[in-house]
Amino acid sequence: MKREDPPVILDSKHLGLLLESLKKSGYLTVGPTVRDGAIVIDEIDKVTQLPVGLTDTQEGGTYRLQSRKDAAFFAYNVGPHSWKKFLFPPEQRLWTLKKNGTKFQFVDIADNTTRYAFIGVRACELQAMSIQDRVFQNGHFQDSHYMNVRKNIFVVAVNCTQAGGTCFCTSMGTGPEADTGYDLALTEVITGSLHYFVVRSQSRNGAKVLEALPHKPATAAQLKTANEMIAQAEHEMGRSLKTHNLKTLLYENYEHPHWEAVASRCLTCANCTMVCPTCFCSTVEDVTDLTGENAERWRKWDSCFSQEFSYVHGGSVRVSAKSRYRQWLTHKLGTWVEQFGTSGCVGCGRCITWCPVGIDITEEVRRVTNGK
Repeated sequence: MKREDPPVILDSKHLGLLLESLKKSGYLTVGPTVRDGAIVIDEIDKVTQLPVGLTDTQEGGTYRLQSRKDAAFFAYNVGPHSWKKFLFPPEQRLWTLKKNGTKFQFVDIADNTTRYAFIGVRACELQAMSIQDRVFQNGHFQDSHYMNVRKNIFVVAVNCTQAGGTCFCTSMGTGPEADTGYDLALTEVITGSLHYFVVRSQSRNGAKVLEALPHKPATAAQLKTANEMIAQAEHEMGRSLKTHNLKTLLYENYEHPHWEAVASRCLTCANCTMVCPTCFCSTVEDVTDLTGENAERWRKWDSCFSQEFSYVHGGSVRVSAKSRYRQWLTHKLGTWVEQFGTSGCVGCGRCITWCPVGIDITEEVRRVTNGK
């Protein structure tokens, strides 16, 4: 049940105690860390593994890390990884068959019992998790693998106090401040020699963890500073997208000539769908060993940008790059609304940043809808 306790102050020097407390409670702590020149999400054991004193600059097809003059823990925007890699893994074994005499016996796959603590979840990513909840556990068909992991998640959200060059979460109503779906939400404040977090708890688990940490009530001045920093991020958005009547406008422009223009640039590499926190296209692959006595079925991420994805007997339904890009964009921003009652886009900007040729979804929508 959602709750909202009074905000408190956690000094930055005590952030490590939060990780320790979660680990003692049996959680595997995962969060942002630096690897291969990017901020990725992986297992972390201590705060020194966070991207301390680093930020990122992002534009279409461009991502770079830069040093800051302070020791901020979360002064960056989203990287190439999203939290779906834990909830909906890139590869997952669904079942195993073993030969028993002349018959095959089904072998149950043990469910993932890991209790994850997600550290540093942004508001747009909370919305992405909510969208995938609708797909995998709140609809008519439910995914037991997803639900088993999802029910054990402890979420430490971080409110954005700066916006990236490709962010447009304000347009999508998904950020920069976390609204729901978290256990604890942090707003990092650095002013002069002061470095602290304004912390809100929204669940019993969150309140319990917070109780064990050294904290004090937040003053009106501290709350004002934190709110002003979040508001500043809202005004710094690098992109915007008009969403009013967008579904209808996309349907009305299904044959717009600009689809050909964007297709001439698109490599159909599927980068945009791989980094997207809501895309859930997948395929299944059956494999056997050389003895023929063991068989497995695996689920793997796939993409509507691959020609094989729409293959049916006789060939692919969407052969051209134009048809595949149009399918992705109109589904994400149009038919997704009909399926799940919400847009499939959260405005994180990953698809723009990690597109090798810098295709910008906000610009393509403007062109296709004639700026309406």
